[in-house]
Amino acid sequence: MKQYLFIMSTLLLCLAVCTGTSMADAQKGPAEIILKSTLDPAKKVKRAFFPHEKHQKRFDCATCHHAQSDDGQQVAYKEGQKIAKCESCHNTKSGIDKKLETFKKAAHARCRACHKKRKKEGKEAGPIKCKGCHRKNIQ
Repeated sequence: MKQYLFIMSTLLLCLAVCTGTSMADAQKGPAEIILKSTLDPAKKVKRAFFPHEKHQKRFDCATCHHAQSDDGQQVAYKEGQKIAKCESCHNTKSGIDKKLETFKKAAHARCRACHKKRKKEGKEAGPIKCKGCHRKNIQ
């Protein structure tokens, strides 16, 4: 009887750990994201492919994500914090710096700058040219 209880307890513990791990992974968001602006769409909308899971395996969330304080200033992302859509702050009505006022401008500035920096450092880097993210077959 003791052996049976030990085995069952061990199995339940393993199940709890595995379930907790898969739930944590599920909270990290989708593996791939198709990015497009809805608030300030360009005249010719060019959706972009973003390999989210690939980035998650290499970087902390705060590498890409940040938040906004009550007074509108950019603040660092804290693990577990709700992540809002970029364009909730990066839009033409927000009054932020013109270089970052739209989702398109913010994404190009942040993503391309990181890709260029990594390439310069001799590290594996993402695309810098348009077709690297803006693929023809994206729905």
